[in-house]
Amino acid sequence: MYKTQDPTAGPTARAPRGDGPPRIDPLAGLRRPGDPTCDVHLTGTVFLDIVFTGLDGAPVRGTETWARGMGSCPGGVANMATALARLGLRTRLAAAFGDDRYGEYCWETLERDEGIDLSPSRVLPGWHSPVTVSMAYEGERTMVSHGHPAPVSSTAPDDGPAPEPARACVASLAPGERQEWIERAARAGSLVFADTGWDDTGRWDPASLDGLEHCAAFLPNAEEAMRYTRTDSPRAAARALAEHVPLAVVTMGARGAVAADAGTGELVEVPALPVTVLDPTGAGDVFVAGFVTGTLAGWPPADRLAFAALTAGLSVQEFGGSLSAPCWDQLAAWRRRTLRAGHAPARYDFLDDLIRGIEPGEGCGVEEGEG
Repeated sequence: MYKTQDPTAGPTARAPRGDGPPRIDPLAGLRRPGDPTCDVHLTGTVFLDIVFTGLDGAPVRGTETWARGMGSCPGGVANMATALARLGLRTRLAAAFGDDRYGEYCWETLERDEGIDLSPSRVLPGWHSPVTVSMAYEGERTMVSHGHPAPVSSTAPDDGPAPEPARACVASLAPGERQEWIERAARAGSLVFADTGWDDTGRWDPASLDGLEHCAAFLPNAEEAMRYTRTDSPRAAARALAEHVPLAVVTMGARGAVAADAGTGELVEVPALPVTVLDPTGAGDVFVAGFVTGTLAGWPPADRLAFAALTAGLSVQEFGGSLSAPCWDQLAAWRRRTLRAGHAPARYDFLDDLIRGIEPGEGCGVEEGEG
């Protein structure tokens, strides 16, 4: 069960500084000449995230509330792009960036510090960057955002020259929104992973999710899944969604996740990591990144699901958004710590060969400064 952490006053997290290629390539044994040079292609909106933590409760109208911690980082689709890159996948992002200081900071952080390929992205003159303020308290978060639509039709792969094929693409499906690039990506051989958001229309009709039929996996949260399937449990929702996609994964927050395999009929469930929550912002993106990594590495569904739960569980213990996405050295440190304490879950034995020899601080780390 997740618990809410009351952080003490002190460090403010900053974006990590990259120190070269990741020390672990989870696909090293699978790479062959002629394979796509890009592992995962993403498209979406990049926000500047300002994250406040250490709040005793929700801000009260007419008062001033002080947070005991804060951090700033690229957010929005950058959360998942960063999580994928930190897990060693060659990540490419197509997004619009403002020509202001916020946009410059986000571009530099993603390209230089995280090693993300921004070649299909663009800087838009006169457009200012979207901003989100996230406040974490009582194990949840509240967000306030501001922005204007980008003055281009789309940054999806069908806008301009098509990028080189990728092993996988990540999409966010929205009711009634045409996304023709998903079918093209799937026909080109990419595995398409998709999540979704709240249906403001209230219809909750799976037929309105354009491109779902071309997805290899669909990963909604429990509330979304049950509404789309008219079911009363995440397990039933996963089985119902598996009638539409090869693999349906339903995330359940503090209760873990459940997946239904359409091919085998198998239903797999894993618990969430028992951790103390500092900030859950971006944990869903980290979960998807972990699941994509395990899928491309060829792991069994149960291992993919467990790895996704592990990465998400580690992320909620740090400042949220892209700041919290774990690197392999953090995964290795968690494994060593639980082994020393004598309560390492056997479920994660499959990671031992992969993380053997990793030393603390290798791969990436989070700088801390005075807050």
